[in-house]
Amino acid sequence: MAKQSIFGRISTLVKANINAILDQAEDPEKMLDQLVRDYTNNIADAEAAIAETIGNLRLLERDHAEDKQAALEWGNKALAASRKADELRAAGDTAGADKFDALAKVALQRQISAENDVKTAAPQLAAQNEVVEKLKAGLNGMKVKLEQLRAKRSELLARQKTAEAQAKVVDAVKSIDVLDPTSELGRFEEKVRRVEAQAQGKAELAASSLDAQFESLEDLGELTEVEARLAALKSGGQPQGQIGA
Repeated sequence: MAKQSIFGRISTLVKANINAILDQAEDPEKMLDQLVRDYTNNIADAEAAIAETIGNLRLLERDHAEDKQAALEWGNKALAASRKADELRAAGDTAGADKFDALAKVALQRQISAENDVKTAAPQLAAQNEVVEKLKAGLNGMKVKLEQLRAKRSELLARQKTAEAQAKVVDAVKSIDVLDPTSELGRFEEKVRRVEAQAQGKAELAASSLDAQFESLEDLGELTEVEARLAALKSGGQPQGQIGA
């Protein structure tokens, strides 16, 4: 996976607006599950790519350090060869002196080559280090975003369970609402009221019948008194009355 490609994917995922994505989702829970999977997979890819990039960077750093050391060593060899040549020339050994001067030149050429390698590698190392740091920062950002996703998912599931529990409570309350004529208690109450009304009607009917019986007794008393007065008249007595003369 190319560094630029993984860096682009990291940047896109880190900048993603989770809330906006969820607002547009028909099923936020499924969308969150998918986002968690995507981030998890991309984090694994990013870690592998960054590990490879860091590995290559460390190789470049070792090569750079070796080139520096080589330049130093070739410089020392050139110095040693030059001094040896000076000693031989001072001793009259011109051929030996020329030989060591030639060796000093070879060492200097090697030193220059190593120094050039050091100079060439320096900006590459700087750029590579910058890329690695950006990738590390992006990876950390993705991990933070993944934790946010997981927390959001937990929050959403908790809210869903709470809503479901509230709905069950509301349904349960509605089912036992005595004011609801469609509820069982409401129907039972109506049945009781009808029985009470029927009992009241029977009581009124019974009272009416009893009153009629007493009225008949009063009528019978009046007839008996009439018969007594009639008998008195027939026996020659005076009419009796309840009103005094």
